[in-house]
Formats: sequence, C-alpha cells, structure tokens
Amino acid sequence: MTLEQHWLTQARRVPSPNANARPAGEVSAVVVHGISLPPGEFGGPAIEQLFTNTLPPTAHPYFATIAALRVSAHLLIRRDGELVQFVPFDARAWHAGRSRWRDDSGRLREGLNDFAIGIELEGTDERPYRAAQYHALVAVLATLMQHYPAITPTRLVGHAHIAPLRKSDPGPAFDWAYLRRCLGRATA
Repeated sequence: MTLEQHWLTQARRVPSPNANARPAGEVSAVVVHGISLPPGEFGGPAIEQLFTNTLPPTAHPYFATIAALRVSAHLLIRRDGELVQFVPFDARAWHAGRSRWRDDSGRLREGLNDFAIGIELEGTDERPYRAAQYHALVAVLATLMQHYPAITPTRLVGHAHIAPLRKSDPGPAFDWAYLRRCLGRATA
C-alpha cells in the first residue's frame, strides 16, 4: 500500500469538508471506530453522506437525529474491505469528539482528533467484523506505521478506550488480539 500526499492510493477518495489543520502537525496514534447507518445495516451511501454533510434526514428516522452533525473520519473500511478515504492523514478529521487517553509514555492526552488518525470499520459492536476488514486494516496500519513512525502498536486504541462513558465502538465483536497478531506478522 502506498501514500501520496497523505492519501492512500488504493482508497477511493471522497473528500469531507469536516476537517482542518492539526494544531501541532502531530500524527502519533490511531483510533479504531465502528459504524453502521442505519444502525445495524450495512452497505449503501449513508456513511459517506454523513461524512460529507449530505445525509438526507428524511431517508430514515435515525438520520433525523444525526444529519446536522459535522463529523468525519480519515478512512472507512467497508465490510468487503473496500477503502474510502475522506481526509488526508496529515489533517485533523472530526472523529473522536471529547476524548482522553493515557498514552504509552503515561502522559494524559486530551482531544485525540489533534494527533490521531480515525479509521471507521463498517460494523456494529455485536456482529463480528469480517476477515477482509482485518486484512485491509492491517495493510493500512503497516503503511501508516512506516509513514508516521510515532504510530506504534501500543498507540492503537478503540473509540471506547478514549471516550468510555460516551462510546462503545468498535465493541466486543472486534478482536484486538487477532489484529495485533496479524499486525505483528505484517510488520516483522
């Protein structure tokens, strides 16, 4: 996998307006998320519409509650492993919200959007993620770790880890141990 000007060449590019400059230019962590729109349904354009401010609030009752949100992620990995990139990795995507995390050096960090890459996996907390998604995620993470050396396996977290009272994703269905084993083989 390759990066050109902080965009994955293997990803379909769908630019989001919900991004801005990172305050310190730091890229040193990855936050893994889970998303499905409508909740529990896969496929369709709703995730891309949410991240590009074009989600029709009348298309589903749930959409009326979120259509006005201004959110994004750097990357979406669909159920079949397709990569969709919304924000270049050197920019700040709006994925973590109010967040805090004690990093691998013991330092308490707040506002992870400032320095973390947000990767959304199409899924739910309860349903297992697919092999194609793990395969794509490992390839993306190996590429990011090469390009941004501050990102290490100990700097990969879930949304639930950084906002535990607000978020539960990627949820218990996400196999962190499997991801770490696969990533260890890919980066050895």
